Order: sequence, then C-alpha cells, then structure tokens
Amino acid sequence: MAHQAVTQLTQKDYKAALQPVWCPGCGDFGVVAAIYQALAKLNLDPDRTMLVSGIGCSSRLPGYVNTYSFNAIHGRAIPIATGIKVANPELTVLAVGGDGDGFAIGTQHFVHAARRNVDITYVCMDNSIYGLTKGHVSPTTPTDEVTKTSPYGNIEAPMNPVLMALACGATFIARSFSAEVKTSVEVIAQAIEHPGFAFVHLISPCPVFRGRQQFDRVKERVRRTPEGFDFTKREQARAIAFEDPNEQITLGLIWRDQRAGYIARQQVIRGKAAAKGTPSYEGLLHSFIPDFGAVGAGR
Repeated sequence: MAHQAVTQLTQKDYKAALQPVWCPGCGDFGVVAAIYQALAKLNLDPDRTMLVSGIGCSSRLPGYVNTYSFNAIHGRAIPIATGIKVANPELTVLAVGGDGDGFAIGTQHFVHAARRNVDITYVCMDNSIYGLTKGHVSPTTPTDEVTKTSPYGNIEAPMNPVLMALACGATFIARSFSAEVKTSVEVIAQAIEHPGFAFVHLISPCPVFRGRQQFDRVKERVRRTPEGFDFTKREQARAIAFEDPNEQITLGLIWRDQRAGYIARQQVIRGKAAAKGTPSYEGLLHSFIPDFGAVGAGR
C-alpha cells in the first residue's frame, strides 16, 4: 500500500534541485512531468518512495525527483527494485528506464519480475533507439528504420513490449505517449496503486536520433481505449497488443488481473513457517549476530 504524506503535497514538492539535461524536445520531459503529477495526485510520502533506474537517457530521471533513488548498472533496474521492495515492503518502489535497458540486457529481469508479480511499477520510456550511445538500433526499432548502425535499414523485427508483458504474466499493463501527459498521469497513478507487477509502456520520442517524424507518426495514430473496453478480458488486451503501430496505437489501461502479488504470497509463507516454529530471517541473523537488533536500530 502506498504511504501518503501527512500534508497535501504538490508536484513542485517532488521536483529535485537538479535540472534535467535531456535534449530539447525529448519525450522524457513529458514523462518526468507526469511522474511529478502522479506522485502528487497520490500524495505519496517522498521518504517512503523509491525510484530505481539503469543506464540510458531516460535512466537519469530519478535524479530529477525528490524521493530516494538509485542509479543501477545497465539493465539491472528491475532486480534492484525487487530487492528493495522485498527488503522493505512498506516502500513504494518504481523502476524506470528505456527500451534498450529494459528489453535488451534487462529482458530476463522483466520476464521474471512479471511472472513473480513483484509489487513494483515499471515505466519504460520507449524511443526505439539507443540515444545515449548516439543512435544505434534498439530492440524496439522498427524494421527498415535507418539509424547509425543500420544505414540501409534495420533488418530485425521489433519487440512488442505490451504483448511480452501480457505473455509473461504482468498483472497491470498500460500505455501512454509522452505528449499525452494527462493520460500518463492517470495510468502511472493507477500502476502505483496496483498490488503487483505494473508495467507502463510510455512512448517517448527521440527528436535527435529518430527525428520530429517519430513524434508526428505517433501523434497521428494514438487513440484511447474504446468505449466499453474491458481491461479484465485477456482477449481484448491481446487484440490491442497485436495492433499494427503503423495503423493505430491505443493508450490507456490495457490489462489488469487480481492475482496475488509477490509480497502478499511471501507473507503467507512466512505465516506458515512461523506457525511451525521455523526461525524467522531476523531470528537466524540474531543467532549469528547476537546484537543484530541493536545494530539495526542504531542505523
């Protein structure tokens, strides 16, 4: 459960002193603005909120938010976020990163966090390019796209993050576009409140290495989930996942499942173990370190 601040905070309260250094026109400006507003909407306590990132342009984001943060190595945002959440379930934990960080070197971590239904929110800022390393093909770069490493066109098929999340067992899936800040605020806030692995696919155009045309192509194709859409029906979510992005890109909540989260299941196991007299983790540590409790309290 997300912990609220004692007093009502505004988005300004979540802005760190460090100023963003993204390129002019970068979609990530829209994403961080949405995160400020989502945190304010939920009135989350900054002292009980954690943002984790990997490496990449988008992974600078936690430094711009006035919460606890951790900048991990490439592709490792999700396992670090998982460890933090398991160690301290009372924290609200978000992991952020780009398509390269999340769906190249970090693919296996996404898969297993989704199937375990770890209680974290993962926001992937997808610009379909490796921007930090100056414009080479990423896992979501469209086929035939000309980039620094594909001067005659990309020969690979792009990954489908929404379909992958659905297949791997994510219990919350939503999509937004960095220019649609209102929609982004809505789905990020819902994702944070969701008790399980929540994935937000956030399309965030790169004006430098994908050009203005990427923004224009996305803008002219986006639409909201249709009236009457049931996000609890897997077949309806699958239909959106299989959409041709050259035709339309549906934004909003796509899928939600009520399967018990990892932390909730872990608490059940702990209860069963305690009922049988199995020593707790803390008890085991105390047997090796007699003053473990005092050391922990003194930190």
